[in-house]
Amino acid sequence: MTVLLSLASARALQRVGGRARSLCGRGATVAPEAETAEAPAPSAYVVPKMEEVVSLCKKRGFVFGSSEIYNGFNGFYDYGPLGSELKRNIKERWWRDMVRARDDVCGVDSSIIASPKIWEASGHVGGFSDPMVDDKTTKKRYRADQLFYAELACDDGSSLGCVTVFESEDTEGDAYRAGKKLAKKAGKTLSRPLVLKCLEDAADEDRPRIPPPDAPDRPGDLTAPRDFNLMFQTSVGAAEDNSAAAYLRPETAQGIFVNFKNVASTARGFKLPYGIGQIGKAFRNEITPRNFIFRSREFEQMEIEYFLPPGDDAWRASHARWIDDCRAWLVEACGLREELLGFEVHDKLAHYALACTDITFRFPFGEQELQGIAARGSFDLKQHTDASGKSLEYFDDGTKEKYLPQVIEPSIGVDRLFLAVVCSAFEEDEVNGEKRSVLKFHPAMAPVKVAILPLVKKDAGINDIAAALYGDLKKRYNCQLDAAGNIGRRYRRQDEIGTPLCVTVDFDSLDDGAVTVRDRDTTDQVRLKIEDVVPYVTKLVEGY
Repeated sequence: MTVLLSLASARALQRVGGRARSLCGRGATVAPEAETAEAPAPSAYVVPKMEEVVSLCKKRGFVFGSSEIYNGFNGFYDYGPLGSELKRNIKERWWRDMVRARDDVCGVDSSIIASPKIWEASGHVGGFSDPMVDDKTTKKRYRADQLFYAELACDDGSSLGCVTVFESEDTEGDAYRAGKKLAKKAGKTLSRPLVLKCLEDAADEDRPRIPPPDAPDRPGDLTAPRDFNLMFQTSVGAAEDNSAAAYLRPETAQGIFVNFKNVASTARGFKLPYGIGQIGKAFRNEITPRNFIFRSREFEQMEIEYFLPPGDDAWRASHARWIDDCRAWLVEACGLREELLGFEVHDKLAHYALACTDITFRFPFGEQELQGIAARGSFDLKQHTDASGKSLEYFDDGTKEKYLPQVIEPSIGVDRLFLAVVCSAFEEDEVNGEKRSVLKFHPAMAPVKVAILPLVKKDAGINDIAAALYGDLKKRYNCQLDAAGNIGRRYRRQDEIGTPLCVTVDFDSLDDGAVTVRDRDTTDQVRLKIEDVVPYVTKLVEGY
């Protein structure tokens, strides 16, 4: 393996008449970046705008809206060529690190549709709902807990009624700007600060004065909040009566709980504390899907139920360890920026929960939950034991006792993590005075691991080397062979989709059996023997 070189010295390039020309006698034209290999100008990370992220995802084949040729289907998304690779990378790395690499976790894959009795016992049939309000005129539906209203008081002591806005990173600012427009129209000056209240908690006497969020001129046109069950209902079998009713699962956890005894009796080495992990689809009929793939109606979860012996404080140390381990994994395995991560400790808990801490992420639309780590006690196992009449107690060989374990649940959405990975990787920097968009993915997350770039398209020797190297690499990783356009444009294309390495096969490769490997983030270049390329890529991607 050779030392780092700029391509200018490795290829002996020089300026001739304002163009870059190789001195090896072949006269190939190379892009300006390849001449100087100037490193990107350093810049502080700026959270991208949501429209930039959505546009890039569509433009480069990461995510498409579902059913686009039929004008879309709200709350559902399709993953394109690069998006499906990124999504697969997330799931495979999580399974490798959180399940297969641990001696105290094994995996299951439970069915999407199961006995409706499971959802009755877990409380989903009776209590899995969000508060919903309707616009009486347009029939639009909104989640009441995501809408906030404020009284528009003016400096002269008068009131312009109320304004309603969606929860956002700057909810008070949104309400003030909306109210300011109304005040200007009325020739008044709005007072500040505004006092925001959640629509879900609105007093009955306030409701006639609260307008829909997109119709400030229609106060009182929202219904009172009511519960809306989030489960998708379907029918199983030929009949369509109540006896055939079933549900698409709203979470993957219950499939783990009902299989606890099956796994405990069949998994070799199962001894508490021990976890069961699962990756799978879940479905929630969200009232108002929002923020791209952050909140959608069909999504995937990666969950572990980590079972512990009972005890008043036995769960605390395990809960803290899982919080630390999950955060470290998000940074080290997924490449999320540490400065974008935070914590939220819940003070309002479900009646069965002992504790819950969220790892948050600063998305373009605000800081939101990315992963939840909950201490659920033994609630779920007890519910299924009582409802089924079948004991889910665990027999402890060490203490010779039978008991219902308690549970720590680290749970993260694949789609939500996908969005965090893209947002964290998104950057704009400058090379040779030209701005470029770059996705600086962690190599393990990158949809394309390496691009093979023959310098010229028509040289048989160069293309034979490129094809052979591409054949070796694609057995291991998703990679691309790209010969279209000048080398600079090809670098830009690969930078924009987050490819960490580009390998250029040039005329010198015919003589020295080496290629130039370019780093996406620094644009530094290293000259490697062809046989060293695969180990080099493997070390970068796998870490060993």
